[in-house]
Amino acid sequence: MLKPCPECEMQVSDKATICPHCGFPLHSGLVSTVRKSRRRHARLPNGFGQITELRGRNLRKPFRVMVTVGVNPEGKPIVKLLHPVAYFKTYNDAYKALMEYNKCPYDLTQILTMQELYERWIDEYTKKVCSGNITSTNSAWKYANDLYDMPVRTVRIPHIKNALLNGTFVDRRGITHHTTYHIQLTLKKIFNQMFDYAVEYEMTDKNYARMFNLPEPSAEEKATEKYPHFSFSDRELEILWGAAGTNIYIDIILIQCYSGWRASELIKLELSNVSLEEQTFRGGSKTNAGKDRIVPIHHLIYPLVEKHYREAERLKSPRLFNIQTFVEGDFSFIYYELYARQFKVVINRLALDARHHTHDCRKTFVTIAKRANVDEYAIKRIIGHQIADLTERVYTDRSIEWLRSEIEKIH
Repeated sequence: MLKPCPECEMQVSDKATICPHCGFPLHSGLVSTVRKSRRRHARLPNGFGQITELRGRNLRKPFRVMVTVGVNPEGKPIVKLLHPVAYFKTYNDAYKALMEYNKCPYDLTQILTMQELYERWIDEYTKKVCSGNITSTNSAWKYANDLYDMPVRTVRIPHIKNALLNGTFVDRRGITHHTTYHIQLTLKKIFNQMFDYAVEYEMTDKNYARMFNLPEPSAEEKATEKYPHFSFSDRELEILWGAAGTNIYIDIILIQCYSGWRASELIKLELSNVSLEEQTFRGGSKTNAGKDRIVPIHHLIYPLVEKHYREAERLKSPRLFNIQTFVEGDFSFIYYELYARQFKVVINRLALDARHHTHDCRKTFVTIAKRANVDEYAIKRIIGHQIADLTERVYTDRSIEWLRSEIEKIH
């Protein structure tokens, strides 16, 4: 006949002297001899680690986990507290943590933090991308400051999501900045690649950053997140033309306004993709419609383009726009963050609308092109926007002469 064990409540025979499941004595006469050898949990394998219940201290987390990190000359195990968390509320929690450690043991003397991981990863990343990309990456990483000191192995999806959606940083003026959707996308990319790096070098065993996607912002959030765009007025364009040739950044602004390039596309233009003979640029990025597109050089900006083309030839630079350094013959490229700062300097110096930013040049081109009745499809081809009309996009060939005749409608 079976009956429940008073200790573990498992079914045992009424003739058994001890419970075969937990070792509890089932007859009072055996208490003194059997209770001493009673085990509540299975013995852990050699070298697996230790779980000890600390009694008599009224601890909220009484189960301590020690892991085996080696053996001494006598062959006895050397153990250390599990890091970063060694104490647990229940035996099962402690056992789970010990299991996770043994799946992928790590050096307890070198607990890598998120900031340390970032510094190792960014060293590798800088070898693959341009300086402008590094600047934007470092700027976005500032918003993840709550995670800087966290051990990499303890970071989970909620921690990453919180940094993305609620991350902030305080600048030198004491102003608090919050993550925008654009920054969230950049930061998500950083986390994805950082954890890829960590998994590759066995710093952690999972890439939690790739286990979720960012929620799409609402239409209202998209509209309010970005700065509003303001085209340059005719009066402002006159002021810019009056200062043309005196400053490389003024020249870039004017070339943008009469070609429709994104700032990031224009400042990276390769000299080999500029043809003075054919009076065309070739370049672009971001979308399929925008990549490797040909843009005619408007006659008004041709002298500015030629000036910087000849300067790049003299400096033996592969790019159209360059900054001459104090050393004769030496130069540096212009990256976006530098251009954005100098753009503001130009706006302030010429007393233009302080709300202007770099994307306003692109809007200015579209505005003056439409005002000049430039063909809608020509505008889209020049600025690299997708053309929805199937007939125009797939079945219509457009020549560079046609594009030139359309862009030259602008006076």
